[in-house]
Amino acid sequence: MSTLTLAARDSSTMVRRQLKRMIRYPSMTVMLVAMPVVFLLLFVYVFGGTLGAGIGGGPYVNYVTPGILLMAVLSAATGTAVSVAMDMTEGIVARFRTMRIARGSILAGHVVGSVIQQFLCMGVVLAVALAIGFRPNATPVEWVAVAGLMGVFSLAMTWLSVALGVKAPNVESASNAPMPLILLPFLGSGFVPTDSMPTVLRWFAEYQPFTPIMETLRGLLMGQPIGNSAIIAVAWCAGIGVLSYIWAKRLFNRS
Repeated sequence: MSTLTLAARDSSTMVRRQLKRMIRYPSMTVMLVAMPVVFLLLFVYVFGGTLGAGIGGGPYVNYVTPGILLMAVLSAATGTAVSVAMDMTEGIVARFRTMRIARGSILAGHVVGSVIQQFLCMGVVLAVALAIGFRPNATPVEWVAVAGLMGVFSLAMTWLSVALGVKAPNVESASNAPMPLILLPFLGSGFVPTDSMPTVLRWFAEYQPFTPIMETLRGLLMGQPIGNSAIIAVAWCAGIGVLSYIWAKRLFNRS
C-alpha cells in the first residue's frame, strides 16, 4: 500500500474510534445537543416577545436560528477539546505513537468525528426550530450553500478546539478554553441587530468573525440579500481553520 492509502486507513480507524466513543458515552452528546436547544427555546419563548418586537421580517425564531446553529457547532467543539485533552493526558497518544500508524490520523479522527457530531447537533436544532415556527424559504441551491458554509465553519472551529485540547494541561482546562467562543454570537448579530448596540460594542459586533457568518446564513435561509458577507465569512473560516491546523500540528508534534 502507498503511504497515502495507509494514512487514509489509519484515519478511518480513528474516526470509528471517535464514533464508538460517542455511542458509549451518550451523555456527553446529549449535553452538547441540549445546550443550544435550551438557548433556542429560552430566547424564542422567554425573550422573543421583547427582543423580536423591534425586528421586522417575521417571527423572532427566523432571526435567531442562525446564531443558535453556530452555538451548536461551538458546543460540540467544546466536547472535542475535552476529548483531545483526555487522549493527551491519559497516555493513549503515547501508546499510539509506539504503533505503526500515521501520526496525523490521531488528530484526523478527532476532527472528522467532531464534524459528524456537529452536524448531528445542527440537525436537532433545525428540527426543533421548525417545530416551533421557523420557516425558511431557501432554494435547494441555497440549502447546499448553507451546508457548505457550516461545513467550513465546523472544520475551522474543530481545528481550533483540537489545538486548545492539545495545549491544555488537563481536561478541566480544556473544557473551559473554548467557552469564550460561545459568547461571540451574543456579541454579534446572533440575537439582535448590531445597529441597536452602543457604538463601541456595535463596532466590535460588526467586525468580529461570527457576524458575517450569521448574516450569510440568515440571508441564505430567509431569501434575503447577503452582499459581501459570504466572502468575508468564508475568508474568516479559512483563515481560522488554516492557522488552527498549523498550531494544532505543531503542538501535537512537540508534545
